[in-house]
Amino acid sequence: MERSDLEIIANDIRIQIIRMLTEAGSGHPGGSLSCTDILTALYFGGVLDYDAADPDRADRDRFILSKGHAAPALYAVLAKAGYFPEEDLMGLRKLGSSLQGHPDSNRVPGVEVSTGSLGQGLSIASGICAGLRLAGLTSNVFVLLGDGECQEGQVWEAAMFAAHQKLDNLVAIVDHNGLQIDGDIRLVCNPEDFDEKFKAFGWDVLSVDGHNIDELVRVLNQAKNQKAGKPIAIIADTVKGKGVSFMENQASWHGKAPDAEQGAQALAELGAERA
Repeated sequence: MERSDLEIIANDIRIQIIRMLTEAGSGHPGGSLSCTDILTALYFGGVLDYDAADPDRADRDRFILSKGHAAPALYAVLAKAGYFPEEDLMGLRKLGSSLQGHPDSNRVPGVEVSTGSLGQGLSIASGICAGLRLAGLTSNVFVLLGDGECQEGQVWEAAMFAAHQKLDNLVAIVDHNGLQIDGDIRLVCNPEDFDEKFKAFGWDVLSVDGHNIDELVRVLNQAKNQKAGKPIAIIADTVKGKGVSFMENQASWHGKAPDAEQGAQALAELGAERA
């Protein structure tokens, strides 16, 4: 697939995110839009080994969205990948819908783990990696963390465990957009420097522009194929609210859905056709 095609897919995912959140009247646009290119590279750039027709295949690669509030991005990607019909997306956060505000692995095909309580995803991913190794499987596990989420102590306990166990089938991606619900991460409780922290815990570290899909595919594949007895962390520099001018770099759009007028403006900026 040509990279220009990946950029088109990423834009389509952003359009779906805005439509879902506008329809729902609640949700998290900022962090969903910031990680869209990362998820696009994983699922459509030939990185993640999965089969939407057989989502429980034992030797599949796993993806865990530790920052579970970015569920709209994951749902849009899973629908695009064929796990469920795209028309289901408009049920986001509605009664009776499988698409809850945070991912539910019991109700949504393709969701590996129910997430939402921040700080837990890396621990779960580390446990899955250890289990895969015990089972003799060579599958990889990718986990996406928020940078504000990395203020949680459990993240670093898991990082220590993963390095100690030499889990080189584990790739952690930090969505480094610099903002959380209360503002600049450095002012709330500074978790920097991510590179040096992960290295100090025994990880290999790569950095990438989180909106350059060519580079994302290259770095993600490098991390997947690098088997040197260490887990790998990828620090992906992103922009919160990426793609919508009035949402970009604004902490106020962490957990606030656009109203009808704002949704229409966002969709126009993304070049969406009128529904």
